[in-house]
Amino acid sequence: VDIGRTELYLLDTDFEENQPQDRAITHHLYGGDWENRFKQEMILGIGGARALDELGIHPDIFHLNEGHAAFAGLERLKLAIVEEKYSFEEALELVRAASLFTTHTPVPAGHDSFPEDMLRTYMAHYPERLGITWEQFMDLGKLNPGDLTERFSMSYLAANLSQEVNGVSKLHGAVSQRMFANLWPGYFPSELHIGYVTNGVHYPTWTSPKIRDLIETSPNEHSFDNKPNWDNINNIPDAKLWSIRNANRKKLIDYIRTRLVDPQIVKYENPRQVVEIQEKLRDDVLTIGFARRFATYKRAHLLIRDLERLSEIVNKEDKPVQFIFAGKAHPNDKAGQELIRRIVEVSKKPEFTGKLLFLQNYDMELAKKMVQGVDIWLNTPTRPLEASGTSGMKAVMNGALHFSVLDGWWVEGYLPNAGWALPEEKTYLQQEFQDELDAEMIYTIIENDIVPTYYHRNEEDVPVNWIAHVKKSISQVASKFTTTRMMMDYEDRFYHKLYLRSNRLKQEDAELTRKIATWKRKVTRYWDGLEIITADQFDTSRQAIVLGKEYNSEVVLDLGKLSPNEVGVELVIAELIENSDAAIKHTKEFDLEHVEGQRATYRLSFIPSEPGVYDSGIRIYAKHNELPHRMDFTLVRWV
Repeated sequence: VDIGRTELYLLDTDFEENQPQDRAITHHLYGGDWENRFKQEMILGIGGARALDELGIHPDIFHLNEGHAAFAGLERLKLAIVEEKYSFEEALELVRAASLFTTHTPVPAGHDSFPEDMLRTYMAHYPERLGITWEQFMDLGKLNPGDLTERFSMSYLAANLSQEVNGVSKLHGAVSQRMFANLWPGYFPSELHIGYVTNGVHYPTWTSPKIRDLIETSPNEHSFDNKPNWDNINNIPDAKLWSIRNANRKKLIDYIRTRLVDPQIVKYENPRQVVEIQEKLRDDVLTIGFARRFATYKRAHLLIRDLERLSEIVNKEDKPVQFIFAGKAHPNDKAGQELIRRIVEVSKKPEFTGKLLFLQNYDMELAKKMVQGVDIWLNTPTRPLEASGTSGMKAVMNGALHFSVLDGWWVEGYLPNAGWALPEEKTYLQQEFQDELDAEMIYTIIENDIVPTYYHRNEEDVPVNWIAHVKKSISQVASKFTTTRMMMDYEDRFYHKLYLRSNRLKQEDAELTRKIATWKRKVTRYWDGLEIITADQFDTSRQAIVLGKEYNSEVVLDLGKLSPNEVGVELVIAELIENSDAAIKHTKEFDLEHVEGQRATYRLSFIPSEPGVYDSGIRIYAKHNELPHRMDFTLVRWV
């Protein structure tokens, strides 16, 4: 499929030559059981890698979006070993150096894992082709190597086969550090080499033509090449922008009225109630949208916790509000389906008819109409489970204002007077109490801030302060969350350095690759033979570090069969915080002072730049100048 200048290849197993059970593998994305899911991920990863090879497409970099595609790494390992005659360790270096793994969710259900029996059924031949044991093969997808009770995790496999790992927002990068921390023992979560690129959305696809006309220098509705000048919005007369916002809201309401009489929808509804909804829906009132996948952590129920208060909000004669819900739940998510049922039930109460509406059969067309037509986009995720979120980005590009918990992308996007936010930090450990507090805050902000701002009009019936919010939101928020910016970030932070390093590793018949693999093999074999003879360390927990004072420390090691330049020693001074993490205040490497036989003396003298009472420790680690980062080879020992 040609998508602009991009070619999309779709993998399908529904061919007559295939066995009947194989033809059904790709019938439904979420259909079937875990075994079919496993088959789908084999098709995506292994089949995808083979398909590219058959097409003559030989990527420099493989970007694994979620662990679902992680089997591509196994196929690439196999090709390097079987066809190019590399050892497993050498192939692993080459595959990792050309791989980026992006994790998209902190929700456990989004990280597939499979029992060992399933891998034995479908992949029993792989270890032999890779030149490793079955146990080594299984350990590639495990947090605890050798644990026979642990399932094979696709996310752990992707992380183990990738040099670079990232989350999809700044906050999610930090959440991912904690989530994957145990993969790299010896390091605190905040030290882990896990970065982030905040998601973005495709501006030409989601932005209404009339808004595009305002911010593009040479608007052409048939072109996707026009680059927006976001500051142009500040030069548009308030009345003109308000008129466009009114027109887009009217388009949404007209579309909903038409959709309500669609035969596929109306057959499930009471005709009298459909007519009443159509009559009560208005295109001239504050319209708040909530549309997305109905997972329970999205907390769609917050708005309907206090129906009496909600009724007061929607039925205020001079300042009415209407809420439009839309979305779908995962076929197996009974709790999500129950949420939808509850919202539909509330929407049918007399006081909410036409004031609170749930739209069925959520699709891209409805999503586009909603992000272009609502005044407020509401988002209420459970902190910190919103990895990024993108629907709010689409809404703000159209002049809607975002109202959300400070989670996901909104942590970076929120600006005062350009939207509204609930606090990032939880007040209560018990989620039920937190839900109650957040619901109260939502009602209060709508009543005391959003509604008055929206309905405060000048003599031309223009809400000048509201439009000021809209202009700031478009020019200073929407401008930062495009796919163009996202792709530039991936290039700058990941693709370019992966390309350079993977090319270096392949030069001169992969000589550097072989050297690194040989070195890792040697250090792994002899690491346990390293002995700490003495460690003279100043105690930071009993006395404060004084600014400007010189501190000295010395460590003597018996290196065994390791050489001094293969071992690094560093001082780590940190403030321990919750979740086994630490705020690192100082790290300072020891100098190799003296070597006598296998005994090496390392000394440190340093003057701290930040005083205080902290915890400290000395960390010994395997050291090589050609490693891309410390998580690439995590042989670590704390003194």
